[in-house]
Amino acid sequence: MDQYLQAALEEARKGYEAGGIPIGSVLVHQGRIIGRGHNKRVQEGSVVLHGEMDALENAGRQPASVYRDCVLYTTLSPCPMCSGTILLYGIPKVVIGENRTFMGEEELLRSRGVTVEVADNEECFQLMQKFIREKPDLWNEDIGV
Repeated sequence: MDQYLQAALEEARKGYEAGGIPIGSVLVHQGRIIGRGHNKRVQEGSVVLHGEMDALENAGRQPASVYRDCVLYTTLSPCPMCSGTILLYGIPKVVIGENRTFMGEEELLRSRGVTVEVADNEECFQLMQKFIREKPDLWNEDIGV
């Protein structure tokens, strides 16, 4: 597994172990992780702290030129909110661990010129499946069902 996707998966596991939703993300600039995060909606009672949003928040304020030279790695296909943020900041590439559990706005990203790669990683998939079996109501809340 790619080292950056592995780092995102480690973040997802942190979220799971803390009783939250196991989605992790890292923001990579020129081969260096500048932000990491995981979904903290449960832990912090947040409506916006998805894994991608947490990674961006933890990267701190960056000039537009940095975002335009980044790759965002996420363990699960990004939702409309996270996809909008990717577009807003001009992040040109997203690597997704898996999209079998949830298909986010990949086509929107592609239509706006973002390179989207899906790793179809079994570890990412199995972690989400385990979580959904254990906490289906929390999963449904997270995806707005």
